[in-house]
This record gives sequence, structure tokens and C-alpha cells, in this order.
Amino acid sequence: MINQGPVIAIDGPSGAGKGTVSQLVAEKLGWHILDSGALYRLLALAVSHHGMSTDDVETLKVLAEHLDIQFKQSVDGHVEIILEGEVVTQAIRTEEIGNNASKLAAIPEVRDGLLSRQRAFSQAPGLVADGRDMGTVVFPSAPIKVFLTASAEERAQRRLMQLQEKGETVNLDELVETIKERDERDANREIAPLVPAAGALVIDSTDLTIEQVVEMIFAETVKAGLV
Repeated sequence: MINQGPVIAIDGPSGAGKGTVSQLVAEKLGWHILDSGALYRLLALAVSHHGMSTDDVETLKVLAEHLDIQFKQSVDGHVEIILEGEVVTQAIRTEEIGNNASKLAAIPEVRDGLLSRQRAFSQAPGLVADGRDMGTVVFPSAPIKVFLTASAEERAQRRLMQLQEKGETVNLDELVETIKERDERDANREIAPLVPAAGALVIDSTDLTIEQVVEMIFAETVKAGLV
């Protein structure tokens, strides 16, 4: 694998703040960004749209390799995610799609199908890669590896606020259990389990602001001589 630019790999469980932190770090550095979790969510949505079986792993791998997706910068600065010509930025953020994406991510053939597509995002001047195995599998030679986490209760509270803002009614206790189940599944899958990469900077964001986390990662970038 030949990287065309340095990579900051930010891994961690759902709700730890990886997406927001990665976006802000990328903006601060002027680098590209990869939301690898969105790729799995897009695959889960495509599987649903096509009525496919998650037992047909070879077909799932082919779909992963040839998924028709685009990431476009919108006029307000946000990224629009397009699947097969349809804007699905919000559609892939439901709890159901998230859970299905987690299940698909446990299938070795699916992960293999998406691997080269993820690595292709590595372009100059640099890449901030957000996911669960960015530092351990996708970009093992990344000069900066971060494992961002937070308590299950804190992550559930954050998710609750997001869903309430969308007008959805959810139960906090159920969210906590869902998050713990997903953590268990991600940490114990046979391929690319969710664990900190060797040498990763582990950050517990439970009692930190987003700005504090961003500054910690930026400091590591400066220390490594990447800016």
C-alpha cells in the first residue's frame, strides 16, 4: 500500500464523537476525510433497497466492491452522501441501519470488499480517517493513531439528544443496551475487532469538550512534524 499523504486514523465505538472530531481536525489541517462507517451504512441501506440476504456473502462482497456512492460538498459546507443517485445523508443515520451496518461489518468478505475503496481515499495533502479499524487494518502505517471512546451512558445521552432534535421518541435505557450490545459485537468479531491500534493515543471524551479533543489530536500532529 502506498499512501499519497499522511493519515490520522481515528478509531472508536459509536457515539464517541469520531465524526465531529474528524471533520474539525480535517478542516483545521485542510486535509481530506473518510467516514468509513458511512460506507458500511451505505452498504446496509443498499442491501435493504435490493432485498438482499445477508447470508449470501459472495454477493455482498461484489456489492461492496461496486457500490455506487458519491460524497459531495454541499453549499452549506456539509457533505452530501449519495447512493445510486439518491441523496441518503439522513437515511443512513437511523438506528436500524446502524445496527445492520455493524452486523455486515462482522462479515470478512464484506470488509475485504471495502478495503481497497477505503485506502483509495488516502491522497495528498493528507487524510483523516474515521472508523473502527483505520489504525489496525486499513492504515496500519498511519503516523498518528487515535482511539476515541466515552462511557456507554454518555454516548447514549448524546445519541438521545440527536434523535430528539429530529423529533424521534427514544428510550435512554434501550439506547444504552443497544450501544453495549454493539460494542460487544464490534470488540469480539473475528476479523478486525474494535481495539486500540498499537501505539494509539487513547482519549476518553466522556468529560471533554469536542474542542479539547481536537486540540489534543492537533498537538500530536504538530509533534509528529506533519504540519
